[in-house]
Amino acid sequence: MLASSSLLARTDAKLSTRALADTVGFAHRAWQMDSVMARIRSLDRDDLVRARQPAGTAWRAAICPHDDYTYASWLYPAVLRNIKAKTVIIFGVAHKAWRYNLENRLVFDSFSLWRSPYGAVKVSPLRDEMIKRLPADMAVVHDPMQSEEYSVEAMIPFLQYQNRDVEIISILVPFMDFERMQTVSRHLAKALFAVMKKNDLRWGSDVAILISSDAVHYGDEAWGGHNFAYFGTDSRANALAEAYDREIISTCFESKLTGNKIAKFYAYTTDSDDFKESRWSWCGRYAIPLGLLTALDLQWLEKSAPLTGVPIAYATSISQPHLKVDDLGMGETAIATERHWVGYPAVGFR
Repeated sequence: MLASSSLLARTDAKLSTRALADTVGFAHRAWQMDSVMARIRSLDRDDLVRARQPAGTAWRAAICPHDDYTYASWLYPAVLRNIKAKTVIIFGVAHKAWRYNLENRLVFDSFSLWRSPYGAVKVSPLRDEMIKRLPADMAVVHDPMQSEEYSVEAMIPFLQYQNRDVEIISILVPFMDFERMQTVSRHLAKALFAVMKKNDLRWGSDVAILISSDAVHYGDEAWGGHNFAYFGTDSRANALAEAYDREIISTCFESKLTGNKIAKFYAYTTDSDDFKESRWSWCGRYAIPLGLLTALDLQWLEKSAPLTGVPIAYATSISQPHLKVDDLGMGETAIATERHWVGYPAVGFR
């Protein structure tokens, strides 16, 4: 395909299955996922969730957290319940892009299937059609990067729980400056628009855009030597950090989506002098703007109704009781304390 080495992309015609990267934080067996969903339902958050999602809502795009199920728990189905499409294009974070010197281009995989609790999930054939329509310098097929990245994997069990026939396309977004994002998103939207038109597919009912991202990574403990305690580490500082996250969500994602709002999100989260550095540590500081720019470009190509953002919920890994999962053979991949916590955005775009 677009990769320069057979080590990166598979060249045989046999079906290949992407293995699991995280069997601790996420469910990897059907009975685990059934139990997780039963326990989430027992939390009785439906009144909050339904109030912001009228009956019949089908997101054209959405932002969902990807942390351990014990921490993010109910926020997953709060967003994903209204992903109605069979084909879900998932924009994920490329956490270890530096390891492969990946930047300024989209990262695809060449797998045919992805392992998941209820059986392998198919990769949509639309993926290869889209890749063929993209300029060669804007995308790469890189199975090693896709194999170790967990941000896309986190979504799949919830999507498969509600639709056993769901198909996915995984696109990881590594380091990328905003001007480059605008160029890449236009080409990606054109490719997606052409493929949808060719296959008579409707946005929202047949194809949806899903963006995987946690919000701020906060604190000064166990962040690999980084200090993300922007306001300090006491309870007042944590409250200020939560308030800043909520400001970002309301400023950038609520109501009519615009290019200016997407640019503001990038400016909030990315260092203006070095696009590889964060200003405010959202891990999806590349995936979110690239995914939303693609959605906005697709809206213009379709001449469809303006995308309207609906902030559904926000929580953190220390703001709510943790879902019990230890008896399911699951657990935590990181600590959750006042000096090490993560924020969770749940946003839909109709």
